[in-house]
Amino acid sequence: MNLEQLRRAGVSDRRTRRLCGPGGPWRRLHPGVVLLRNTAPTRQQLLHAALVRYGPRAVITGADALCAHGVKCPEAGDIQLLVPEYCRIVPYEGVRAARTARVPEPVVVDGLPFAPPARATLDLVRAEPDPARIRHFLTLSLYWGLCDRQELLAELETGAQRGSAAVRKVLRELDEGPIQAHGLAAKVLDTARLPPPTWDVTICDRRGRRIGEADAWWDEIGLAWQYRCAPPTAGFSHLALAATGIVLVRCTVPQLRQVPNEVARELASAFGDASRTPRPRVRTVPMTQPGDAA
Repeated sequence: MNLEQLRRAGVSDRRTRRLCGPGGPWRRLHPGVVLLRNTAPTRQQLLHAALVRYGPRAVITGADALCAHGVKCPEAGDIQLLVPEYCRIVPYEGVRAARTARVPEPVVVDGLPFAPPARATLDLVRAEPDPARIRHFLTLSLYWGLCDRQELLAELETGAQRGSAAVRKVLRELDEGPIQAHGLAAKVLDTARLPPPTWDVTICDRRGRRIGEADAWWDEIGLAWQYRCAPPTAGFSHLALAATGIVLVRCTVPQLRQVPNEVARELASAFGDASRTPRPRVRTVPMTQPGDAA
């Protein structure tokens, strides 16, 4: 709550200072912004306070925006904000506010304005010096299907060029297909509420002869899931897998994106079927596919 709101509620500035003082029941989060309790603020409360401090046109970007869009992303220490270029910025601990002529149209989540995924991702990585961390953060948005590489490149071209060389290099090297497919599959599994599988395995018979591949595999029950197009050399390996007694679910990446709930129901049903049948006499070894998401 800001001071003006407190004044309208009949609380004088003097009383506010006393209530925010040592041992008082309130806590000052920013100049003119007060938390009406003296407990450690949550991240959500800090985001609200930063927006009150920097004005109604401010938009949250970076790691907090990615979290709001559903990415399992560690929150950054500082809150990143975008504010219009005409605004005066007074630095304050815990907040990094950047003036920009390109304040994006926000995506409102739980009442807070967040930058769209591509913008939030690039705002997060521009100041990152480590190529491995740049790759990690760029991969997150692709993995969770929030945007594609072309959207990231377009946003990169439109925005400020400072700090973009390393990001551009990493983007050119990323193979987004496997990354996006794996992320979409992970979303489907969250819906299906199944135990975690082993990802990307080659299935062999007891003598070690290859039968086929599974993008996801539940070893205890012999359930295989293929959601990516098999390479041309794979032939009819799905028939060979089914012949061993493996319960096999097959779908395409477009189905993961367009009908995830139907795929989740199919997986859950297949999991039940596999649980009621003897485990097939097969073993697995990891597939080695550079560029796959871990």
